[in-house]
Amino acid sequence: MEERDEPGEYRQTPYRAPDGATEVLLIRHGASAPARPDRPFPLVDGHGDPDLAPEGREQAERVGERLAAAHLDGGERLDAVYVTPLRRTAETAAPLVRRLGLEPRVEPGLREVHLGEWEGGLFRKKVAENDPVAQRMFAEERWDVIPGAEGNEVFAARVEESLARLAAAHAGGRIAVFTHGGVIAQALAAAAGARPFAFLGADNGSISRLVRLGGLSAVRGFNDISHLDRPAPAPLT
Repeated sequence: MEERDEPGEYRQTPYRAPDGATEVLLIRHGASAPARPDRPFPLVDGHGDPDLAPEGREQAERVGERLAAAHLDGGERLDAVYVTPLRRTAETAAPLVRRLGLEPRVEPGLREVHLGEWEGGLFRKKVAENDPVAQRMFAEERWDVIPGAEGNEVFAARVEESLARLAAAHAGGRIAVFTHGGVIAQALAAAAGARPFAFLGADNGSISRLVRLGGLSAVRGFNDISHLDRPAPAPLT
């Protein structure tokens, strides 16, 4: 029998997304205006809708600078930019779409979790005061501990439906989704099979990554803020 030459070594190789997979960059909006008891945030479809604070606008510029540089050098090209109906996401995306000449698309299903009676800025006050209901919310990892708030199951379903649809629409490509901390936490927890609040607390202006293929989703990065700490944008990889 003829002998075959066997390969002598098997090297580790860098990660490469499967053919047809979609890379989803989840960008948390920049820091929004402070909540004040005497001046509640305006509401859009029941959701608090503050604009960006000055520091949030600076974060938006840094995000736009980094993603535009990655896009224009050809290494991390974006096929589309998505925002939610809440203006803090559109304001955060504005520097990027200005640089690239892309028209942002609105995805309602990726708006923030609805906080019921704690909308309009009251959520921040209750958390800052360590309200007993806020303590219970974090302990049980359920939004609907808050009176009138959206249930975890309903929230999870709408986030998954939106991400699955966007990924299918951009199969084999890369999209930037400017969204909210609760949405990012839900998307990454679902992909990782983690506790509901395991990824809660993404920083304003941070970039997290998912790779999606069909019904499968993998976490490739969480809370990247290197562009906020350096004068020049860092590579995405």
